[in-house]
Amino acid sequence: MPDTLIKTREEVDELLDSLLDEGNQLILHNDDVNTFDWVIKALVEVCEHHPQQAEQCSLIIHFKGKCSVKHGSMDELRPKKDALSERGLSATIE
Repeated sequence: MPDTLIKTREEVDELLDSLLDEGNQLILHNDDVNTFDWVIKALVEVCEHHPQQAEQCSLIIHFKGKCSVKHGSMDELRPKKDALSERGLSATIE
């Protein structure tokens, strides 16, 4: 048998957790305080968005109230959420 086969219940649980963990979304919410320029700058710096992508997200946030700005694991998204929050933006992970 190849070594890549899952052999224990623990390995199955770890694999499922890692697969499910990738489905998290970093959501940025609208507010009445921050400017478009500030939101765009934060998305470029924190989420590594292209400026046009960041601009599109900021418009979605403005008109829809929120936008998913990044997908990934909790370990990847948590520092990005914290960095956005430190910039005065309202972000959550779902």
